[in-house]
Amino acid sequence: MKTNTLLIISMLLAFPTTLAAQPAGEFEVPRTEWGHPDLQGVWNFSSDIPFERPERFGTREFLTEEEVAEVEARMAALAARAEVEADAELANRGAPPAGAGSTGGYDDFWIEQAGIGENPRTSHVVYPSNGRLPPVVEGAEVQFGGLGPDRPGERPVRYTVGGISKDGPEDRGLSERCIVGFNSGPPFMPSMYNNNVQIFQNRDHAVILTEMIHDARIVPLDDRPLVDEDIRLWAGDSRGHWDGDTLVVETRNFSPLMASFRSYGTGEDKVLTERFTRVSADTVNYEWTLEDPSTFTDKISAIVPMTKVAGQLYEYGCHEGNYGMTNILRGARVEERDAAEEREGAR
Repeated sequence: MKTNTLLIISMLLAFPTTLAAQPAGEFEVPRTEWGHPDLQGVWNFSSDIPFERPERFGTREFLTEEEVAEVEARMAALAARAEVEADAELANRGAPPAGAGSTGGYDDFWIEQAGIGENPRTSHVVYPSNGRLPPVVEGAEVQFGGLGPDRPGERPVRYTVGGISKDGPEDRGLSERCIVGFNSGPPFMPSMYNNNVQIFQNRDHAVILTEMIHDARIVPLDDRPLVDEDIRLWAGDSRGHWDGDTLVVETRNFSPLMASFRSYGTGEDKVLTERFTRVSADTVNYEWTLEDPSTFTDKISAIVPMTKVAGQLYEYGCHEGNYGMTNILRGARVEERDAAEEREGAR
């Protein structure tokens, strides 16, 4: 039996390896014509580090050299044994058997969960000190979605992937509806693919463009006030300023129709603070802190280094909305019709 690349990916998730190289020697931050640190370019935030820290590490933030060597040896051995099916074989294979729970995937080669560099963190979460999410406030909304069967629930559907039924588009997740990408944030969360963001700057603004759903967040860098709190946005309303060589972006006014974080709470009371610091020619340290007293009993802070790539972003075609949504709903109507005909025939 051939080893699928998803096996390698699952091993990478279970045994975090490396990320974000640290610069050697002193680094002089490049600057724009306005004297601000130059953050412009395309940055990749792929990672094989778990978001939450495995409990066995306790409060330890980094792997030891021995642990890194052990994981790298294990990954090398796995890669040497793996027999990955050729792309053509996967793309041209037949339909899954009737009744299969999933259609499967034919494009595993697009998956990008391997980090770049040598910063072996045990988790992206750095606060709380155990590297794990704090407890959820009693009574806060909790919704869980996923790629498996629908999970019955109530509207609105606040998670990104999956749904509660197929009665209408409002019963599907935000990503399936092409509203919010599953890794586009804010904050940015490494995911299976399209972990890319492009930053543009001028004197008074920074633009943060994500590849997933190609959302452009325009961040004013002056003292203008936020929009009225009754105006709620999927990506919130952002304002930025420079703290030394760090771009600080504070975002409020998130939509209550989305979760506060992952499957928990709503965005109504969330305040997100992001910090972008260029620490080498090819690395931006991205740090964020989420505060939402209506959802979590404590704040959450994480570090997700970004690596510069010599490429450009292309428009993300959300085919879930173009084709999948229509076919999901059409298929549900066919199932309902067939069930009704079967009942009628049984009378």
